[in-house]
Amino acid sequence: MKLASIDVGLKRIGVAICLTSNIVTPQTAILRKNRDQAAHDVNSFLKEWEIEKLIVGFPSASEEMQKRIKHFVSLLKLQIPYEFQEENMSSIEAEELIKGEIKYKRDGRVDSLAAKIILERYLAKK
Repeated sequence: MKLASIDVGLKRIGVAICLTSNIVTPQTAILRKNRDQAAHDVNSFLKEWEIEKLIVGFPSASEEMQKRIKHFVSLLKLQIPYEFQEENMSSIEAEELIKGEIKYKRDGRVDSLAAKIILERYLAKK
């Protein structure tokens, strides 16, 4: 099954895919200008890669972000199943992994690495 994960942020959406076995690859993050544009870009990404299931990073600590993420997922109008996966500390873990390698954290690489961690956690549960 072809899987994708997203790490929804206010400025960027990190994305990662798993097309075969358990190899997860981070992709170029989606820059978020507004919700509708971001939802359109995520839908295009899912179609392009023929994704069969979406895993959405979900913070257990922040109710405000939970509401925002649920609302964003509703904008996607998905034709495929999706599941929420606890994402706590995934961005911090991603930053630790690339410490010193990236000078500018605003290019989306940290966000997509966080999405990769989220998808790996989901696969580890299965």
